[in-house]
Amino acid sequence: QVHLVESGGGLVQAGGSLRLSCAASGRTFSNYAMGWFRQAPGKEREFVAAINRGALNTISADSVKGRFTISRDNAKNTAYLQMNSLKPEDTAVYFCAAAYSILDVTTLTKYDYWGQGTQVTVSS
Repeated sequence: QVHLVESGGGLVQAGGSLRLSCAASGRTFSNYAMGWFRQAPGKEREFVAAINRGALNTISADSVKGRFTISRDNAKNTAYLQMNSLKPEDTAVYFCAAAYSILDVTTLTKYDYWGQGTQVTVSS
Protein backbone atom coordinates (compact mmCIF):
# COMPACT_ATOMS: atom_id res chain seq x y z
CA GLN A 1 0.00 0.00 0.00
CA VAL A 2 1.27 3.42 -1.03
CA HIS A 3 -0.54 6.60 -0.04
CA LEU A 4 0.10 9.64 -2.23
CA VAL A 5 -0.78 13.26 -1.49
CA GLU A 6 -0.29 16.00 -4.07
CA SER A 7 0.23 19.65 -3.23
CA GLY A 8 1.43 22.86 -4.85
CA GLY A 9 -1.37 23.54 -7.29
CA GLY A 10 -2.95 26.93 -7.68
CA LEU A 11 -3.73 29.80 -10.00
CA VAL A 12 -0.97 31.27 -12.14
CA GLN A 13 -0.76 33.52 -15.17
CA ALA A 14 0.41 32.21 -18.51
CA GLY A 15 4.19 32.11 -18.59
CA GLY A 16 4.43 31.53 -14.87
CA SER A 17 5.70 28.56 -12.89
CA LEU A 18 4.50 26.12 -10.27
CA ARG A 19 6.10 23.18 -8.51
CA LEU A 20 3.90 20.27 -7.61
CA SER A 21 4.87 17.85 -4.86
CA CYS A 22 3.77 14.29 -4.27
CA ALA A 23 4.43 12.95 -0.79
CA ALA A 24 4.40 9.18 -0.47
CA SER A 25 4.02 6.90 2.52
CA GLY A 26 3.28 3.29 3.35
CA ARG A 27 5.99 1.50 1.38
CA THR A 28 9.59 1.99 0.40
CA PHE A 29 9.32 4.94 -1.95
CA SER A 30 12.48 4.12 -3.85
CA ASN A 31 10.98 0.85 -5.11
CA TYR A 32 8.37 2.61 -7.24
CA ALA A 33 8.39 4.45 -10.50
CA MET A 34 6.48 7.72 -10.25
CA GLY A 35 4.31 9.42 -12.81
CA TRP A 36 2.32 12.60 -13.24
CA PHE A 37 -0.96 12.70 -15.15
CA ARG A 38 -3.49 15.44 -15.70
CA GLN A 39 -7.17 15.68 -16.50
CA ALA A 40 -8.93 18.73 -17.86
CA PRO A 41 -12.72 19.12 -17.68
CA GLY A 42 -14.43 16.95 -20.26
CA LYS A 43 -11.19 15.25 -21.30
CA GLU A 44 -9.49 11.97 -20.59
CA ARG A 45 -6.69 11.74 -18.08
CA GLU A 46 -3.40 12.03 -19.94
CA PHE A 47 0.23 11.28 -19.30
CA VAL A 48 2.52 14.15 -18.36
CA ALA A 49 5.84 12.77 -17.11
CA ALA A 50 7.41 9.81 -15.33
CA ILE A 51 10.63 8.97 -13.53
CA ASN A 52 12.09 5.58 -12.77
CA ARG A 53 13.10 4.19 -9.40
CA GLY A 54 16.73 5.18 -9.68
CA ALA A 55 15.90 8.67 -10.97
CA LEU A 56 18.29 8.11 -13.88
CA ASN A 57 15.64 8.12 -16.60
CA THR A 58 12.71 10.39 -17.23
CA ILE A 59 10.11 10.67 -19.95
CA SER A 60 7.77 13.53 -20.72
CA ALA A 61 4.81 14.05 -23.00
CA ASP A 62 5.56 16.05 -26.12
CA SER A 63 3.13 18.72 -24.99
CA VAL A 64 5.23 19.56 -21.92
CA LYS A 65 8.73 18.60 -23.02
CA GLY A 66 11.16 21.42 -22.39
CA ARG A 67 8.78 23.10 -19.96
CA PHE A 68 8.08 20.52 -17.25
CA THR A 69 10.68 18.59 -15.27
CA ILE A 70 9.97 15.56 -13.11
CA SER A 71 12.28 14.72 -10.23
CA ARG A 72 12.30 12.79 -6.98
CA ASP A 73 13.96 12.89 -3.59
CA ASN A 74 13.89 9.39 -2.16
CA ALA A 75 15.20 10.57 1.20
CA LYS A 76 12.09 12.74 1.53
CA ASN A 77 9.72 10.20 -0.08
CA THR A 78 8.62 12.91 -2.47
CA ALA A 79 8.29 13.34 -6.22
CA TYR A 80 8.07 16.72 -7.91
CA LEU A 81 6.84 18.28 -11.10
CA GLN A 82 8.43 21.62 -11.90
CA MET A 83 6.21 23.42 -14.39
CA ASN A 84 7.59 26.43 -16.25
CA SER A 85 6.24 28.55 -19.09
CA LEU A 86 2.72 27.51 -18.22
CA LYS A 87 0.00 27.82 -20.82
CA PRO A 88 -3.78 27.99 -20.42
CA GLU A 89 -4.02 24.55 -21.99
CA ASP A 90 -2.07 23.19 -19.02
CA THR A 91 -5.10 23.86 -16.83
CA ALA A 92 -6.16 20.56 -15.28
CA VAL A 93 -6.24 18.49 -12.14
CA TYR A 94 -2.80 16.97 -11.76
CA PHE A 95 -2.43 13.51 -10.27
CA CYS A 96 0.65 11.68 -9.13
CA ALA A 97 0.84 7.92 -9.36
CA ALA A 98 3.15 5.12 -8.26
CA ALA A 99 3.91 1.95 -10.17
CA TYR A 100 5.73 -1.21 -9.14
CA SER A 101 7.20 -3.28 -11.96
CA ILE A 102 5.64 -1.83 -15.10
CA LEU A 103 7.05 -1.53 -18.59
CA ASP A 104 5.01 1.31 -20.04
CA VAL A 105 5.09 4.24 -17.63
CA THR A 106 3.04 6.41 -19.98
CA THR A 107 -0.09 4.27 -19.64
CA LEU A 108 -2.26 5.27 -16.70
CA THR A 109 -3.87 1.84 -16.35
CA LYS A 110 -0.49 0.39 -15.43
CA TYR A 111 -0.18 2.40 -12.22
CA ASP A 112 -1.01 0.84 -8.87
CA TYR A 113 -1.58 3.87 -6.64
CA TRP A 114 -2.99 7.34 -7.19
CA GLY A 115 -3.23 10.57 -5.27
CA GLN A 116 -6.36 12.70 -5.02
CA GLY A 117 -5.10 15.37 -7.39
CA THR A 118 -4.28 19.06 -7.16
CA GLN A 119 -5.84 21.78 -9.31
CA VAL A 120 -3.65 23.85 -11.61
CA THR A 121 -5.30 26.80 -13.32
CA VAL A 122 -3.42 28.93 -15.84
CA SER A 123 -5.04 32.20 -16.84
CA SER A 124 -4.48 33.93 -20.15
